Amino acid sequence: MNNQNLGLFDDLPASPDEIICGVDEAGRGPLAGPVFAAAVILDVSRPIEGLRDSKKLTEAKRDMLVPLIKQHALAWAIAEASEEEIDKLNILQASMLAMRRAVEALSTVPTLALIDGNRCPVMKIQSIAVIGGDDKVDAISAASILAKTARDAALVLLHERYPEYCFDQHKGYGTALHLERLRAHGPSPVHRRSFAPVRALLEVSL
Repeated sequence: MNNQNLGLFDDLPASPDEIICGVDEAGRGPLAGPVFAAAVILDVSRPIEGLRDSKKLTEAKRDMLVPLIKQHALAWAIAEASEEEIDKLNILQASMLAMRRAVEALSTVPTLALIDGNRCPVMKIQSIAVIGGDDKVDAISAASILAKTARDAALVLLHERYPEYCFDQHKGYGTALHLERLRAHGPSPVHRRSFAPVRALLEVSL
């Protein structure tokens, strides 16, 4: 099997022909920026030490693991859904869209997707939701790391366009600093207008 920790789940398919990808997203909670997702098919002959939920790793550790994942995996892909898509679809459906895009972008077509969480995007291949999968299944952990680091890098770039919001510090999350800058400058083009703190400011300005 193309995942190192599938033995944790007795109900998962055991066929050696199964091509399994792990899938996770990053950025559902922030008030600004896209939501990112990644899909990874690991190579069991090239194990990667230290994989776990990206939120439980330091930034330095995540940055160290990213090139290892990209070099050692059989396939990997990163995708996103924009702020406009988040506002149009809602954040859950936009996250599902980003995950589906990541799976469909893989250079190797998987036969099974293991999705972190309790919901699966609608896809052509079989998928299984694994609650807490980003700290249980190595392929999902790897996807978690790629999605998190890609989104953080994107928010640093947004900081260069909109330095007054300090996106490089809070990555779009609703911190005290972000809320203070949001009140001072109003929503930027990359803020999610459907999210309550942003929507409230837009309503006041009408």
